[in-house]
Amino acid sequence: MKTLKKHVIIYDDECPLCDLYTGGFVKSGMLEEKGRTPFRSIDEGILDIIDRKKACNEIALINKETGRVLYGTESLFAIISHSFPLFKGLFRFAPFVWIVNKLYSFISYNRKVIIPGPLFEAKNSCVPDYNLTYRWAYVVAGCLATSIILNAYSALFNTILPISTFSRELAICGGQIVFQGSVISLLRKDRVVHYLGNMTSVSLMGALLLIPILIVNTIVELNVYVNLGAFAVVVGLMFLEHWRRVKILEIHWLASVSWVLYRLIVLGIIFSDVV
Repeated sequence: MKTLKKHVIIYDDECPLCDLYTGGFVKSGMLEEKGRTPFRSIDEGILDIIDRKKACNEIALINKETGRVLYGTESLFAIISHSFPLFKGLFRFAPFVWIVNKLYSFISYNRKVIIPGPLFEAKNSCVPDYNLTYRWAYVVAGCLATSIILNAYSALFNTILPISTFSRELAICGGQIVFQGSVISLLRKDRVVHYLGNMTSVSLMGALLLIPILIVNTIVELNVYVNLGAFAVVVGLMFLEHWRRVKILEIHWLASVSWVLYRLIVLGIIFSDVV
């Protein structure tokens, strides 16, 4: 494996994914030991070379000899193709590049709502531009994924609750977006879309935590109340994470109360079909 020497990549150290893959480049030898530096620690010399705003959206790779800067997928392709020349042809294949660019933008523009830093848009932090298209794409994709998993999990309660459908779960997820969006517009109008992105991440987190339980049930059928208890634990963890993110966004704690209230309303409607 060839090491890309005399290059440095500028990464967002508040983004766990950015830290993971740039650290992987260094540990694997694809970049030199000092081949990466956090955005918040870049010196004045580098600041004069890079487009600071663009570097917040797309990770920057700087050639320290020539001063040439590559951004986003181009920087990643340069590192990977240097170590693995076999991929050069693929990285010039237009359809592949288009798909990777869209996926990269989808993640990059939403990374602060996927895993937020300790402060909302802290000074000198690497905050991407606000992109409404990618934010709503994330909210919609998260809603669909959550609905699919919840529909599968709700089948474990068929003996005590009405049989669920994907459309019902989708309506519940969509209803939460409308309900919470309305509440947040009253509490902190300028943070509505930021909040909805974070709420989507909380829902996805909960849904993903249910997958291991679903897998166990394909091997050994657990008691319905065990599955219900596991679901309650996951909801509790979701509430704690929701509360944490609301504090980061500097939104009133009533946002978490309304989050719980919506779920109680939904439960009341579901149980009304039972009795």
